[in-house]
Amino acid sequence: MPTIVPIDAVPAAMHEELLDAVFGDDRTTRTAYRIREGLERLAGLSFAALDDDGYLAGTIELWPVSLTDEDGRQYPLLMVGPVAVAPSRQNEGYGRALMAAALGAIEGPATAENPALPQVLIGDPEYYDKWDFTAAPTGGWDTPGPVERHRLLVRCANPAVLPKRGMLGPWRS
Repeated sequence: MPTIVPIDAVPAAMHEELLDAVFGDDRTTRTAYRIREGLERLAGLSFAALDDDGYLAGTIELWPVSLTDEDGRQYPLLMVGPVAVAPSRQNEGYGRALMAAALGAIEGPATAENPALPQVLIGDPEYYDKWDFTAAPTGGWDTPGPVERHRLLVRCANPAVLPKRGMLGPWRS
């Protein structure tokens, strides 16, 4: 059973080693990194999973990004990822536990009057559809690098509030 802790409880070097092991040492050149360029992760929504022996098995990070429409209006989103599970611990429930922790933290303070911000990620639709992530609303969205369209996913209580077209990037206040 994974133990979920705040990501800041894990030494940064261990986290970086895990990310390199999962995604390769060229991971920072990927589009997802460009979308959140210059941002700090949201520590209160980012977690680590430890195995029964206290070893780092996985991490999840969330970031404050936006979708900027054609008129320059920003729509705030939460970018989920990377979701990283050590290759030796995959298919053991760590990814599901990390997603449950992060989405639970997002939804905890949400109300009907103040719903959770939409969440966006780049990932496998077959895996993330269990949390209602879909590519349906993202067809007209642009990214600052290449992306496989079917892998650009969003989760939103009411997708009609999202612009049909826009550019994903860092949230700029």
